[in-house]
This record gives sequence, structure tokens and C-alpha cells, in this order.
Amino acid sequence: MSKRSTPLYNQFYIDEGEGEPIVLLHGLFGNLSNWTSVVRHFSQSHRVIIPRLPIFEIPQHQANLEKLTVILDEFLDWHQLADVTLMGNSMGGHIALLYALRKPENVKKLILTGSSGLFENTLGKTFPRVKDYAFIREKVGYTFYNKEVVTKELVDEVYDTVQSIPKTLRLLGLARSAQQNNLSESIHRITQPTLLIWGLQDEITPPEVALHFHDLLPNSELKFIDHCGHVAMMEHPDLFNQHVETFLTT
Repeated sequence: MSKRSTPLYNQFYIDEGEGEPIVLLHGLFGNLSNWTSVVRHFSQSHRVIIPRLPIFEIPQHQANLEKLTVILDEFLDWHQLADVTLMGNSMGGHIALLYALRKPENVKKLILTGSSGLFENTLGKTFPRVKDYAFIREKVGYTFYNKEVVTKELVDEVYDTVQSIPKTLRLLGLARSAQQNNLSESIHRITQPTLLIWGLQDEITPPEVALHFHDLLPNSELKFIDHCGHVAMMEHPDLFNQHVETFLTT
């Protein structure tokens, strides 16, 4: 590979362990720490990579899933990663599906949890009440079944993010892109083994969305987790990892 300057998306990422590569993709409000338990568990047997998607760095007119899918493609190419397992939560799952359609020869397996791509309750089309801390806390709490997970630090992080108008506009642009980029007519072409792990109390991508994914993806299996919202790997990390471990080793 020819020598190039370090691209934006390579400025911060996690790369731990050795073995077959698993690439983890966070959601719209997610961050690398969402995957802490997954990294700790699977870096013992796999190479686990988490790119930080440059949601707030891309130009506003490029705040769409197509651009983030191109960035993922460039990231994998830069690191010479092939035959990868892609694991994505929420918007990250949507990007994983788009990449599998774009470069099917480079995807070994898919693991989706609370993925967008068919239907999701997101920020909507209007500018949210960014100055209303209680509103932001309610929106963050909407993500989880166990409200104890919703710490002040987590709410503060989201609140601080949306105080920036440029950042909020990018978030809204990506949310609209996810709603508009419906994959119901195309994902039947994804034939790689796919594991769907879903919270039964997911209010952002409800359980019926998981059932629809399961119907449309020809080589998929579905695992529901009770007492669980939109971010299963955070609320039930041990059970989530067990499901993934079984899927990867069979």
C-alpha cells in the first residue's frame, strides 16, 4: 500500500487482541466505551477493532450513512482488514448492513443489535429541545430498560454534545438519513451468517423490527433478551457475549 497521510478516521480507534478480526460500530449517540465488555471478552481470542466514526467532523452536507459507509470502507482498507465480522448497534448496525451490500466479499459474519435499517424511533425531523436538560435525560433514558444505567455522566455527555448547533445538525442529518435509507428491498442479498440480538423492551427499534430483519435476512438467527432496551451489550453484557461466542464458534 502506498504511503499516505493519516486520514481523519484514523486519529482515534481501539485495536486489541489477535486473531480473526471483529469490527465494532457504535450508534448515533454511542461511543467506544459502549463496547467495553465486548472488547474485554473477545480480545482474548480475536482482534477487536473499534473505529470512532467521525460523526461531528464530516461536513454537514455529508452527514449521511452513505458517507459513513465509505469511511468504514476506507478504514478497513487502510488497516488491510479482510474477511471481517461486523458487529453494529443502532446506526452502527445500519452501516454494517450497507457495507455488506457494498463489499460482500469482505464480510464473513454480521452481528446486529438494535439496528436501524427498517424502522427506528430517532430524533425525528424537528430541532430537539437542546436547552431542556430534563428532555435530554428523558431521551437518554428512552434507550435503556434499566434506568440505573442512565448515569448523570451519560446524560451530561449527551447534553453537552447537543449544545453545539453544528453537532446537533449533523445528528439530525444522520437520523434523517437512517430513516430514509430503508433496506427492506435489498437486504435479502446479504447471505452471510447473521446474528440478531435484541432487547424485548427496545423502544427505539422494537422487537417487531428484529422479527422483520429475521424474515428478510436469509441466513439469520434471532436472540431476544428480556428486561433489555436498545443497547443490549451494556445492559446484559454477559448474556450478550454468550450469544456472540456461540455464534462465532459454530
